[in-house]
Amino acid sequence: MLLALSMTQASAWAGDLSKYRTYQLGSHLPAISKQTGVSLAQVKVLSSRPALIQELAWRPQPSNAPSRTETAQEVVFSFYNGELFHIVVNYDRYETEGLTTEDIVESISASFGIAAKPAAAVKSTQGRYSDQEELLAQWQDSQYSFELLRSPFGPTYKLIGSLKSLEASAQAAIAESARLDDKEAPQREADQTARENETERVKLEKARLVNKPKFRP
Repeated sequence: MLLALSMTQASAWAGDLSKYRTYQLGSHLPAISKQTGVSLAQVKVLSSRPALIQELAWRPQPSNAPSRTETAQEVVFSFYNGELFHIVVNYDRYETEGLTTEDIVESISASFGIAAKPAAAVKSTQGRYSDQEELLAQWQDSQYSFELLRSPFGPTYKLIGSLKSLEASAQAAIAESARLDDKEAPQREADQTARENETERVKLEKARLVNKPKFRP
């Protein structure tokens, strides 16, 4: 009985890490586009091989209630083959001005449960983050993770959420895409130069056909 009660209490404190607000990790791109009101035409393609990586940026607007403000300045949703695997919430520095780290962690924990805090604020070592960002708190379970980071510039805060089952595959695909781009860069540059030379040749040939009959020494 005590064990069951303990598990129930732990579950109650765990919170729901599968989503940010109403945006569910694992959702498909059209659903997030519809929720945010951001057109699919505004979605950026970051890479198309070996997997399709897309990005949708959304700037939340305050509700109509006069007393409500919006602390999230921008939310960036990232998709792996059309599935939401990564969320970055950039907070408005003016809306967080004066707040302590504890204030922000407490507010996030109301949704996500008790945070795991580093013994001391540590520099993020993950390549997709800035070297200057400090990892302040984490919330995670077997499927999802959220991290609160702070930049020394401002300072500004961001919250990063991940779907673990896709995050590693997506980051590997991004790295492979960059490797392929670097490998093929010389050939792309050579092809571009060839196209430019051919365009110039055709232009000069057309001018020659027009000007040659008219030329008088």
